[in-house]
Amino acid sequence: MNSAADLARPHDQIRPVEIECGYLESNPASVLYKSGKTIVLCTASVETNVPPWMEGRGKGWVTAEYNMLPGSTSPRKRRDRSGKVDGRTTEIQRLIGRSLRAIVDLHALGERSITVDCDVLQADGGTRTASITGGYIALSLAVSQLASNPELDPAVDPAAVLRDSVAAISVGVIGEDVVLDLDYKLDSAADVDMNVIMTGSGRFIELQGTGEEATFDDAQLAELLRLGKMGIADLTQLQAAQLRSS
Repeated sequence: MNSAADLARPHDQIRPVEIECGYLESNPASVLYKSGKTIVLCTASVETNVPPWMEGRGKGWVTAEYNMLPGSTSPRKRRDRSGKVDGRTTEIQRLIGRSLRAIVDLHALGERSITVDCDVLQADGGTRTASITGGYIALSLAVSQLASNPELDPAVDPAAVLRDSVAAISVGVIGEDVVLDLDYKLDSAADVDMNVIMTGSGRFIELQGTGEEATFDDAQLAELLRLGKMGIADLTQLQAAQLRSS
């Protein structure tokens, strides 16, 4: 693939997204998130404690764990054993946690922990961005459940806990073209790829951009960010619509 002319969709259009909330009967704060052929199961679990190093500080904690099932990719991905997590997995789950905490008021959460688990069922590029986007929906569902519990003292105000939304998307340079939302084939062909993580109100949380035996100029960077913002805006609308109907 040498240019965006080879794409099956416009270069400024995201892949089809499907979102199913309450996917697991065992955890209502669960989301099956599909972006093209990439499928991620995101669940948010609440505990009434915080890590030892945060005890007594009057604030909560939000963290994330990320995992790819063995059959999510070909060839088979080996399972992590004996608590050992590979470097890529560690980097991605830290990114997810940072991204989610950026829009959470930990004091408003109180001394509670929320763990967002992101398990990749099928990988076709963009698993970390799908995990962030779907993980936010699961987090929002968990916070809403806390708010609906009349026994909590003090009560939880979702609007205070979640100050904004968060979504993530990939962009890249392929030949002379800048392309939004890279699947595996596009990502493999990209000279430059970037992950854009932003709030629903349009503020940046993190940018991860690099050239693969290539460089990019100011104009390409501006176009990468322009398309990234467009993609985030589309995803933010989808998140809000799904949460309104859940």
